[in-house]
Amino acid sequence: MLIGSYTPTAAHYLPFNWESSRVAACLAAGIVESNPRLNVEHIGSTAVPGCWGKGIIDLLVMYQPGCLRSAKDTLDHMGFQRQGGADAFPESRPMRVGSIEYLGRAYRIHAHVIEAGHAEALDLLKFRNLLRSDAELLRCYEAEKRAILARGVTKSTEYSNAKGEFIRCVLTADSSPKLTERITF
Repeated sequence: MLIGSYTPTAAHYLPFNWESSRVAACLAAGIVESNPRLNVEHIGSTAVPGCWGKGIIDLLVMYQPGCLRSAKDTLDHMGFQRQGGADAFPESRPMRVGSIEYLGRAYRIHAHVIEAGHAEALDLLKFRNLLRSDAELLRCYEAEKRAILARGVTKSTEYSNAKGEFIRCVLTADSSPKLTERITF
């Protein structure tokens, strides 16, 4: 598995691509093969069938307590790069980036390196699972992303921060069946 260099692009809105799940599964298997102590989950819009988004494959790379260095070394040896820029995650909670070619198409990758069981990791999994199980919530999320772009947000970091407000609202809302009725923006 050859991890290529990462090129940032402006935030944009793409339809769901089923191939992203295959690419994510191959990447996850490769990471775990390189370091069996890691657990990798596909998260983000590309992990939710039918969800439109930026098309970036987000992976949650979970390590056991005390094994952060090993997790970072594994990804670095595979060819992932440290996230660059002024808004980069700190090395105490890193993100590695890269790209991979699959069936003639380039896929960009964000590998979020977080300790297993940490609240952030649990929230990422919870939000993915909520989107997978609630079509109304998924439609609201897509509408929010379109609205963010319609406001002229093009910087990837600003786009992610704006989406974060929606995600935090969902995660802190009561978990009753009509969750989306209490989400107002």
